[in-house]
Amino acid sequence: MENELVAEILLSGSPGSREDLEPLLPGLVEDAFRRTLGTRGTGRLVEWSAEGDRITLRLDSDGGRPHQALLATARRLGEELGRSRKIGVRSFRAPRYRVSFAIGATNEAKITLALPHTLTVEGPRATLELLDLSEEALRDNWIDRAIQLVQEKAKRQGYEGKEQYWALLGKTAEKSHTGRADPTEEMIRRNWIRGGPTKGKWFLGPTAAHLLRTMERIARTEVLEPLGFEEVVQPHHDSFDILLKTGHLEGLPGEFYYVAEPTTRDPKAWETFTDLVTITRKVPMDELGRLVGPPSAVSCYAQCPTIYWWLSGRTIATESLPVKVFDRTAISNRYESGGRHGLERVDEFHRIEPVYLGTPDQLLELREALRARYAHVFDDILDLEWRTAWVTPFYLQQAGGVGVEDSERRIKGTIDYEAYLPYRGDRATSEWLEFQNLSIVGEKYTKAFTIRAQKGEIWSGCSGIGLERWLSAFLAQKGLDPKDWPSGFRDRVGKLPDEVRFL
Repeated sequence: MENELVAEILLSGSPGSREDLEPLLPGLVEDAFRRTLGTRGTGRLVEWSAEGDRITLRLDSDGGRPHQALLATARRLGEELGRSRKIGVRSFRAPRYRVSFAIGATNEAKITLALPHTLTVEGPRATLELLDLSEEALRDNWIDRAIQLVQEKAKRQGYEGKEQYWALLGKTAEKSHTGRADPTEEMIRRNWIRGGPTKGKWFLGPTAAHLLRTMERIARTEVLEPLGFEEVVQPHHDSFDILLKTGHLEGLPGEFYYVAEPTTRDPKAWETFTDLVTITRKVPMDELGRLVGPPSAVSCYAQCPTIYWWLSGRTIATESLPVKVFDRTAISNRYESGGRHGLERVDEFHRIEPVYLGTPDQLLELREALRARYAHVFDDILDLEWRTAWVTPFYLQQAGGVGVEDSERRIKGTIDYEAYLPYRGDRATSEWLEFQNLSIVGEKYTKAFTIRAQKGEIWSGCSGIGLERWLSAFLAQKGLDPKDWPSGFRDRVGKLPDEVRFL
């Protein structure tokens, strides 16, 4: 990897001419390269100049990045000039930072970055030139993240449009089903549910709510409690700091509902707003925008990020492993845009999220125990026709990640549970509903949140239980008439509430 950095160091005063600095500066740069690069590569001061209170440098290196040497040079230069001439370093910047690196095969699509830059790609190599980088950008190592992003975008071009890796693990026998209609449409017809006042949300009347809570109770009593999971109660909002650690703000920014706070609750500040509402009976959006700050959090997308935050920076005692907790209070919000459908694909849904942390062996053992409990619920209580699949995005398969056919390597990754929906068509060609998943993610989040075990390595995983998905899969196969429901579920439902009658 070849690097070229043009940098400017701004001083608090003039240190003199180039000749005055010649005995000092080259030696500081040479020492800085030796300290920062070590055996990873070589670096050199190609040229430099001094004019007034400004020093301009051009640094080249292979292997490690030259901006680390710049940081070390600026620090030492400030120390030396401070002692000898009472001059300090005010700031530094990089008008140009050029790096050449391997990129892999790409297609013809142009790769862009949201920073001033130029990028050229020739075969398997790319040359990226970032322009006008601030001191913050250099200290915070934007360059390496920019390189990684270019490489990821190039890799993404190789798998965009291709299906994710999907390998069938097992399935139940085909069953006959009394359900034939879309359960959402049937529940609307019976006044069990009504489309919410905002898009992608539903109001569940007494019967639908009773069934949803029955599913929740089954999940708790038949899956989680027998395996020793304990309930936690977490905040409904996820901070940006949490989502920066999980990577959600990079991967899924368009799927969040963002949360903004009022800048004040002083009634006088809101007087114009309330006057306009009173007179026009409309919401004055411009005035509202003046009184509400920028988003500072998101409404819960999944519960696991905040559970990891709860454990962040802590060392878990050996006797507490595996940690097994779940949250069922934070309502999940996800912006589905045009992908919404019925009760099973919505913007607001109810989910129980079990999260587990422990040694790799503990999590593998727990995964099999969870699979057994889920099978008990789906077979013995709900009597569903379902299948499981090992799923991995195509790019991970190509990179040699999890998801390969060799079952011995199926350690980290996700198992999807899918249910047949008769109203969508025949089993072979229709889309099945993914209604449950089960994941082990290894050290991805324990490292991100600095969660440590008292001894050895610690992994984590989660298994989102979407209650609307469970209910939709069940009603699609069994219909809405209780006499057609399996006895195991009917016994747990008990007496259905009386619905409100409408004239």
